[in-house]
Amino acid sequence: MTLQRMDNVGIIVEDLDAAVAFFTELGLVVEGRAQIEGHFADQAVGLDGVRSDIAMMRTPDGHSKLELAQYHHPAPIGAGADVPPPNTVGLHRVMFAVDDIDDTITRLRPHGAELLGEVAQYKDIYRLCYLRGPSGILLALAEQIG
Repeated sequence: MTLQRMDNVGIIVEDLDAAVAFFTELGLVVEGRAQIEGHFADQAVGLDGVRSDIAMMRTPDGHSKLELAQYHHPAPIGAGADVPPPNTVGLHRVMFAVDDIDDTITRLRPHGAELLGEVAQYKDIYRLCYLRGPSGILLALAEQIG
C-alpha cells in the first residue's frame, strides 16, 4: 500500500476562537467545528476522558488543512514559561505563501502576531519572515517576488 496524501497538520491551542480568528485573517477557511469525546478519541490519542473542541481549516486552494484543537480534558500541558526558539528540535513551523507579506503581517498583528526578526529578502525570489501566533505557534510567511 502507498501513501495517499498528507491530510492535515494538528495544532493544540489555548483559545480555539482566537486561533480560528487568526487563521481566518490569514486566509484559511473554516471547514467545520466539532466536539471530540468518547471511547474512540481516548483510543486514538492514548489519553483517558478526552474532551476537546476542534476546528478544521483549509487553505484557499483546498490542498492543505490545519486541525486546531483545544483540550478541555485532560487539561492541556503548557509549553512552559519559555517560548521555544526557532531552532528547537521537533515540529518546526508551518509556512504559508502569501501575496503581500507586509499587508498580511499588518492584518495579523491585532490577532497577536509578533514578528520574530524582520522581513528578509532571498535573492530576487522571495521575501520571508517568521512570526509567532496564538498559543506560541511559529509560522513562516513567504511572498514570491521573482
